Amino acid sequence: MRVTLNVLKVMRLFVPLFGFVLLSCAVADETSIRAAVARSLPLLERSSVIAIDERSNCFTCHHTGLPVMAFITARERGFKIDAGNLQTQLQFTSDFLAKGRANYLQGKGQGGQAFTAGSALWTLKLGNSKPDANIEAVVEYLLGHQKELHHWKPPSIRPPSEESPFSATFFALESIQHFSSSSQQDRANVRIAQARDWLLKTPAQNTEDRVFRLWALHSVSADTKSAAQDLLRTQREDGGWAQLESMTSDAYATGTALVALHRTGSVTADDPAFQRGLQWLLKSQLPDGSWHVVSRAKPFQKYFESGYPHGKDQFISITAACWATTALALALPVGQ
Repeated sequence: MRVTLNVLKVMRLFVPLFGFVLLSCAVADETSIRAAVARSLPLLERSSVIAIDERSNCFTCHHTGLPVMAFITARERGFKIDAGNLQTQLQFTSDFLAKGRANYLQGKGQGGQAFTAGSALWTLKLGNSKPDANIEAVVEYLLGHQKELHHWKPPSIRPPSEESPFSATFFALESIQHFSSSSQQDRANVRIAQARDWLLKTPAQNTEDRVFRLWALHSVSADTKSAAQDLLRTQREDGGWAQLESMTSDAYATGTALVALHRTGSVTADDPAFQRGLQWLLKSQLPDGSWHVVSRAKPFQKYFESGYPHGKDQFISITAACWATTALALALPVGQ
C-alpha cells in the first residue's frame, strides 16, 4: 500500500511536467496547415484584384507586393493559384514604376520614396522579372537617396509595416543587390557596405525592427545569430509575437517573425519555436479564412473597400494575412 502511494506521489509530480513537454513539442499537422492556407488564398486573390480596380495608379505592399509573396510561396507548395492574377500584379508593379521613371532619374522618386521603390523592386524580384531601363532608373534612385544616412528610412511613420528604417533598408538592399547594372555595381557595393556597418551597430527597438534587421543582415551576408536570438527571445508564451512589448500577440508580428526566421535559415520548419508560432496562427485564423489585426496607423488616404474583411482594419489585416499564409506555407514540403 505504501509503495502504491509513493508511486502516485511521483506521478503527481511528473504528469504536469510531462504535459508541458507534450504541449511545447506539439507539431502543426500538414492537413491543418494546408486547410488554413487554402482558406486564406481566395480572400487574398479577390482583394488583390479589387485593389487594382479601385487604386489603379498606386502600388501598395499590402495589396500587391505581399500577396505576390504569398501566391508564389503557396504555388511552390502545390497550391493552385490564379496565374493570370499573379501576372497582372507583377505587370501592375512594373507599369507603376515605369510611370515614375522620369522622377526616379531626377532623384525624386514616387510616393513612399525608398520604401515604395524598394518594396516594388522586391516584388519584381520575387516574380523573376528581368532588368530593364525602368528598373535601372529605380535602382539609380535608391543608390542616391538618403546616402548621407548610410541606410534608408520610410518618409512617414505608419506602424507597424511602414515605420522602421530596418524594413526600408532591407527592401532597398534586396533591390540594388539583385537589379544593379554593371555600371551601377561599384556604387552599389559602397552603399551595401555602409548599410552593413549601420545594421551591425544599430540595435532594434521593437518586433518590426528585429524582423527586418535579421533579414537585412542576412541579405548582406553578415552574421545573423545574435539578431535571430534577439527575435526568438521575444516570442510569447502563447507562441506568437507582439508588435510592441505593451501589446498582445497578433498575426502580423507572428507572421513576419516566422517568415524572417525561416527565410534566413535561423530556424527550420520543425524547430519547436517555429511550430509554436504555427500553432498560434492556426488557432487565431477566423472561420472565413482571415486574420484580424487592429490598425495603429493614422489614415491619410481616401478609404476604399478592398474586399478583405474587417472594415477599416482591412489593410493591416490583409498585410498580416499575407505574412501568416506565407509562414504556414513554408512549413509544407516544396512541390506537393
